[in-house]
Amino acid sequence: MNEFDAIMRVNSPIGRLEITALNDRIVGLEIERAGRLSHESTPEKGSAVLKRATQQLAEYFAGKRRAFDLPLSMSGTDFQTSVWNALLEIPFGTVHSYGEVGMTTGRATAGRAVGGAVGANPIPIIVPCHRVLASDGRITGYSGGNGIPTKVWLLEHEGIAHR
Repeated sequence: MNEFDAIMRVNSPIGRLEITALNDRIVGLEIERAGRLSHESTPEKGSAVLKRATQQLAEYFAGKRRAFDLPLSMSGTDFQTSVWNALLEIPFGTVHSYGEVGMTTGRATAGRAVGGAVGANPIPIIVPCHRVLASDGRITGYSGGNGIPTKVWLLEHEGIAHR
């Protein structure tokens, strides 16, 4: 679990979001699951970057923002970080397959490993892991919020076809 020095919670169409920051960089975003957030007992402590994040998320959910402009800090293995950086390159309203993400990281045959890294994304929505589908357009899972229904909502919000 990442350390953080600032935390805010906001309501969204997919449930409450808990956003954390460290040294003025976003380090985590959690979508509530079954009405719970990991750090619910931690008092909120805002920061400039969290205020920007909550504003940009509100714009995204209102259909007025297609890309985020926030400083991020993602802590993971070199492979995970390469996958998360590849996710940042997937534009609003489009998808890549796990294989395509693997190719951009130089590991075209590492579909399972890519899936694991996508699922471990510490900053969903902002780092758009929801934009990765199976090569035939199927949703194979989603680790944020309430799982597949959350991913379906995000895909439909962006007008992305899926099966």
